Amino acid sequence: MRVVSKKMLIDYYEAHPQAKTALSEWFEKTREANWRSFADVKKTFNSVDNVGNKRYVFNIKGNDFRLVVLIVFTPKTVYIRFVGTHAEYDKIKNI
Repeated sequence: MRVVSKKMLIDYYEAHPQAKTALSEWFEKTREANWRSFADVKKTFNSVDNVGNKRYVFNIKGNDFRLVVLIVFTPKTVYIRFVGTHAEYDKIKNI
């Protein structure tokens, strides 16, 4: 899968070093994946939820962080929309 934009992950884990290992592992697994459906995503990451409108929420580092992405399966592209804590996630609208 093509991941857009890794810079969001880097910016986040530079500010929150405790998230670096988990976000880096998520990125590598996702980059190497060949997802065709939500079922494929679920096989790679059991803690993912489909929240509608092509958006998926991943629980990162034992549920310490959330990662929200938009996945377009046909061109095999994952767009990072949000990375942060649950409290930060609850404050945002229209990601």
